[in-house]
Amino acid sequence: MFKIFLQKIVGGFFFINSICFSDAARPWQITFQDPATPIMEGIINFHNHIMFFITIILVFVTWLLGRCIFLFKNNYMNDKWAHSTVLEIVWTLVPALILMIIAVPSFALLFSMDEVIDPAITLKIVGRQWFWCYEYSDYCALSNGESLNFDSYMISEEDLVGGNLRLLEVDNRLVLPIKTHIRILLTAGDVLHSWCVPSFGIKVDACPGRLNQTSLFIKREGVFFGQCSEICGVNHGFMPIVIEAVNLEKYVSWVANQLDEIEA
Repeated sequence: MFKIFLQKIVGGFFFINSICFSDAARPWQITFQDPATPIMEGIINFHNHIMFFITIILVFVTWLLGRCIFLFKNNYMNDKWAHSTVLEIVWTLVPALILMIIAVPSFALLFSMDEVIDPAITLKIVGRQWFWCYEYSDYCALSNGESLNFDSYMISEEDLVGGNLRLLEVDNRLVLPIKTHIRILLTAGDVLHSWCVPSFGIKVDACPGRLNQTSLFIKREGVFFGQCSEICGVNHGFMPIVIEAVNLEKYVSWVANQLDEIEA
């Protein structure tokens, strides 16, 4: 009996642990997904930084509102606070100071999100109704010069296998190396789309006739999930994004296999 009880505890621990470190959305989730890039780590740290001030302001304003309702419920006027120049100066300077403290790290984060360090890989992404087209323009077949490219469609529910996530799994995953600077170029072939991966802290619009750019640096291996985040038609909710981050050796082997298939 004790052995069964212990097995349930251990199994429950590993189940909770696997959920806590999941890189996909969970039911009723209200927190961030685990960060996999420096940008997402910066977003989470900035969120925690702001929440500190928001909590203090919320408590103070709630207390002040309660005191005002209690003290002035009979139209009682306190001359000490009603026309106080000092109070006017204080409640103007203090919010301005708080906004400055919040603004400095936000500017640093925005700058780092727009910075593109000398990339080792360029990935082109085209959003279409309703799938994603990926092209590794750095690699091409020797016989015909065709670049490494493929389409990524969502796997229907009846074709899912064990371990696949409903409405999130695709037939061709995007494979990227970790600890490598990657440049991503995005556009759309028909209507507006948006390439969004929460664990990466990336959400870039794909606009027809326009080329948007962002950078990516993945810090750890794993399978990361995202979805189109711009309403693009009736099947907007059925064009997921799946990225498999691997080490450099596996990535080189995958690229070689893909090029061999193109040659064949």
